[in-house]
Amino acid sequence: MKEYDLIVVGTGSGMNYVYPMMDENPDLKVAVVDKDEPGGICLTRGCIPSKMLLYPAELVRDIQKANAFGIHAYAGSIDFKAVMERMRDSVSKNIEDIRSAYLQNKRIDYYMETAEFTGPYTMKVGEETITAKMIFLSIGSKPAIPPVRGLGDVAYLTSDTVLALEELPASLAIIGGGYIAAEYGHFFSAMGSKVTIIGRNPFFLPDEEPEVSTLAKRMMSEHMTIHTNYEVLEVSSSEEGKKVIARNRVTGEELVIVASEVLVATGRSSNADILKPENAGIEIDSGGWIKVNEYLETSAKNVWAFGDATGRYLFKHVANHESTVVYYNAVLGKKVKADYHAVPHAVFSYPEIAGVGMSEARAIEAYGEQNIIIGFYRFDETAKGIAMALQDEFVKIILETGTQKILGAHIIGPHASVLIHEIIPLLYTADQSADPIMHAMDIHPSLSEVIKRAFYSRMPVSEYHMIMKGLGLEESM
Repeated sequence: MKEYDLIVVGTGSGMNYVYPMMDENPDLKVAVVDKDEPGGICLTRGCIPSKMLLYPAELVRDIQKANAFGIHAYAGSIDFKAVMERMRDSVSKNIEDIRSAYLQNKRIDYYMETAEFTGPYTMKVGEETITAKMIFLSIGSKPAIPPVRGLGDVAYLTSDTVLALEELPASLAIIGGGYIAAEYGHFFSAMGSKVTIIGRNPFFLPDEEPEVSTLAKRMMSEHMTIHTNYEVLEVSSSEEGKKVIARNRVTGEELVIVASEVLVATGRSSNADILKPENAGIEIDSGGWIKVNEYLETSAKNVWAFGDATGRYLFKHVANHESTVVYYNAVLGKKVKADYHAVPHAVFSYPEIAGVGMSEARAIEAYGEQNIIIGFYRFDETAKGIAMALQDEFVKIILETGTQKILGAHIIGPHASVLIHEIIPLLYTADQSADPIMHAMDIHPSLSEVIKRAFYSRMPVSEYHMIMKGLGLEESM
């Protein structure tokens, strides 16, 4: 049995502080274990490769809008293979650089194997048994596959395997209506596929504000077909292609879709079962995710889990934050709690979507409707928005009435993932005050003006909903 000071399972955010720890302690013995390509899900099959595909898709959509400005341009033929190879080449280079760094570092033993607990603080990796008094579990997650009849008998794609495609499918049926479906629906439709999205939830992008979801569905339906509130019953192969049968959860109406390929985009599930954590006294929850306390320590002392392993927020930036919390607690001996009060996110669809902090429903639940005020402004009411020929895209701010404390913000429109960063830092101040935005100068004309104007255009919740009804964005709220 080989003994180490630290075992790290997973090579994503789990590695963030390993090198500083080695610098601080020249005698530290570290084992790094990962059954997959090094770099973590974000690099190998998540955010980075997908965004390398989504930027070309954004260019295609921008070119298609050029006629509105008197520019007669068109995308012409799209070299799908070149788009995919550019992504794969970049990702492969990064993977090889990371692998080489691990293999050449004499202070790291790098195991390209599956890790499995055989007892407390003890793991089997390949033919080797290793042990350590401190263990970091940053094991990522895997695509969740729904129990659909016939799905196991048909070759289908997931967010993992879709990155290996060599040819553009003529048509694509996407099972799922969340952010993975939205982003890949945008990509493949821009590349030229006929895309159909089948979502189980009444709302497309159900984790967004309902009015954001409604507008996203309306705008994205210009380029693809989006069905919501449909349960997929069966998937099968036919001479025409892969057949998906779905039923409306309200009316019972059945829908038959035939496509060249099927992409399953129904979320992520836990990898913890592979680890056999029960052998180490590590508890998991009902969903199979590893249980941790507010300091990110598992039920086994000095075994820490973070990132996708806990199933809380499956974002790379959250995993990075949590890795810092674990470093403070496990290595520096502090007592720091993970802070999730203002977790930002973005959906890189077309239009782009971003949010941070509370939803309106959550804010009303916590503060009461009478203590909530909504700031709202549309992009097309700014000079830059007019210049860009924008339409219904908007910014929504949720504030506490008396204090003007920012509780949450939601944006649908161009560069939403950038604009939201005007607001994120304020949510990490002591009073979360709107004052810095309201009293600072904005460059004119710029898209950022829509943020300030949303703060100045505050109204009661009831008045905001009247505006949403007038815009046709409150169909089911």
